[in-house]
Amino acid sequence: MSRSGFGPEAFQAATNVSRETLDRLIAYAVLLERWSGALNLVGRATLRDLWRRHMLDSAQLYPLLPPVLPATGGRERVVVDLGSGAGFPGLVLAIMGGGQVHLIEADRKKAEFLREAARVAGATVSIHAQRIEDVAPIPAHAVTARALAPLPRLLAYAAPFLSAPRPPSAGGEGIALFLKGRTLDRELTDSTPVWTMDQEILPSRTEPAGRILRLRRLQRGNPRT
Repeated sequence: MSRSGFGPEAFQAATNVSRETLDRLIAYAVLLERWSGALNLVGRATLRDLWRRHMLDSAQLYPLLPPVLPATGGRERVVVDLGSGAGFPGLVLAIMGGGQVHLIEADRKKAEFLREAARVAGATVSIHAQRIEDVAPIPAHAVTARALAPLPRLLAYAAPFLSAPRPPSAGGEGIALFLKGRTLDRELTDSTPVWTMDQEILPSRTEPAGRILRLRRLQRGNPRT
């Protein structure tokens, strides 16, 4: 299925997912390749490296999700994925057992794809075919996004979901996990006049210039102003 040399088996070795989970991800990947031409779900060139560029890129967020109480088996953790598009990273996290995953995608045709992809992969997700601003805030333990918008706008999208009252079942405060690229430093500089946050920057496992931004305590307003 991969023309890059990094395929499902390499993905499994890198993530330690079960064979059942891998089979579900394969079913998703087959559907993605079938629909991608019509809907432009991902860049055509990146399909050659689907399992590294998209699957592993998304899956690397899984161990960074907030911990859950063992008794819930992860079911009580709520993840909100902004601008889900082809399902990265949200649908991958749902298939891996990320919890109650909400996929927000305003494009109706892409939302239709997400419904079919969730069906073939056996993933239970909630799909919101709306603009992010129009979705009533869902109390989230984690908000994720990939290649969606510059950070200042992304923070405005994420804030209502992180500030909504959450049940304590996953423990701790809500976090944001954003997959970003080489412009991250400039985007952080652009964000500081409006937002305060505790930030941690982690290296990407898939892209030399890629980074993962993990945020806590996101608040509007800079105390220095």
